[in-house]
Amino acid sequence: MAQATRRPQLELSLLLLVLLLGTAHEVHSLEGKKALSLRNSLWDQLTSTPNCFSQKSIQKNGATILEIVHQAHCSGKTVNWNQKQQKRLILDDARVRTLQHHIKNANSNDIKDVAKTQLPLTSGVHLQTLNYIVTMELGGRNMSVILDTGSDLTWVQCQPCTVCYSQQDPLFNPSASPSYKSILCNSSTCQSLEYATGNSGVCRPRTPICNYFVSYGDGSYTRGELGVEHLNLGATPLDNFVFGCGRNNKGLFGGASGLMGLGRSSLSMASQTSNLFGGVFSYCLPSAEVAESGSLAFGGDFSVYKNNTPISYTAMIPNPQLPTFYFLNLTGISVGGAAIQSLSFGKAGILIDSGTVISRLPPSMYRALKEAFLMKFTGYPPAPGFSILDTCFNLSAYQEVEIPTIDMHFDGDANLKADVNGIFYFAKTDASQVCLALASLTYEDEIGIIGNYQQKNQRVVYDTMGSKLGFAGETCSFV
Repeated sequence: MAQATRRPQLELSLLLLVLLLGTAHEVHSLEGKKALSLRNSLWDQLTSTPNCFSQKSIQKNGATILEIVHQAHCSGKTVNWNQKQQKRLILDDARVRTLQHHIKNANSNDIKDVAKTQLPLTSGVHLQTLNYIVTMELGGRNMSVILDTGSDLTWVQCQPCTVCYSQQDPLFNPSASPSYKSILCNSSTCQSLEYATGNSGVCRPRTPICNYFVSYGDGSYTRGELGVEHLNLGATPLDNFVFGCGRNNKGLFGGASGLMGLGRSSLSMASQTSNLFGGVFSYCLPSAEVAESGSLAFGGDFSVYKNNTPISYTAMIPNPQLPTFYFLNLTGISVGGAAIQSLSFGKAGILIDSGTVISRLPPSMYRALKEAFLMKFTGYPPAPGFSILDTCFNLSAYQEVEIPTIDMHFDGDANLKADVNGIFYFAKTDASQVCLALASLTYEDEIGIIGNYQQKNQRVVYDTMGSKLGFAGETCSFV
């Protein structure tokens, strides 16, 4: 693992020197390649004023749309870029290992244990990498929450709080809300929750309130009571929304108030709003973590989207052992317009997850992709590997480079064309360590994951009732 840089100000100075002097040559566009401006990619992330917690929302074309912003730099503290980038990958790897452990355990269960894998409260893992934030109004209070398609329960920190991490918004106070109600132990919601999780602590002795406990792979957790409250998603109201009122919370949640679960269980945001939006939601994740914003849309007409761009759909693969995750059938990958060869294509579903950062592929598939990439991205000096990323280059002498395109192909002729900003990961601000932003899984039989880095500047549409998922390229913006 690379050593952390001790002088971030020097790194920034070096970047400014490169920008001002224009020392690099530029490469002309070629077929099967995209131009990446190293200068613009880094400049946007280092010099923009972050808008960490947005409250913007609009109604448009039958959809309720909330602004998405990135969690990066929200603390306002000066950070060491190299250390921050390392930490993101370390935590991302912890998330992936926990997901793989969860998948393996679920797949090893026999049929009598299927009910215990339908986990409305434990289907996701929350780490610092779950870093896209939207604002919802709960009980008349704005709550900035991290969106996650790999989790189901929506929860926020509540007063009185025994243990709470620091957040930007005031804690939610259920006693001050006339519309808040606790869920009782003898309710069907609580009883089904207890059956699904196998958690005997859901209903405690001498306590009529239904309690929940969610633990995550990095030691983070949230504990509290289940309640119902009036929810506003933008201008769209929803009564009796079931959520977790966290009284004891610990972990790497940044300054957010909690988490919005967008999985497929009955407690997820997608399911609880299905009567309003038909089980359809979509997002577009911005390419620059600080300079730009994206959008999370509920409902709407997705036959086409911005600029009349058609949505290409693929069927979601059902998985009885893991019914709350979103699985797709990956049939191929093209690098620079040429298909790579791998026996793993079509053999097992691949998971799409907004909370994982870097996409993971089975070892044989990753090796084929890496070899194809290196054949087309030639003439650039190599650099040491960085954390989980093993294909790195020293591009400090270049202002712009042409990089091979990467396209993922799915059943139904659906395609995810990775945005140019989702192909390289900048380990250092002077571009002396720029890495291919994909990684290999440890074992061939592990499930691949499409992370949010490769979903940038894509409209990703989840039609949960139609059991299909769509992609369309889009330059992400709130409006």
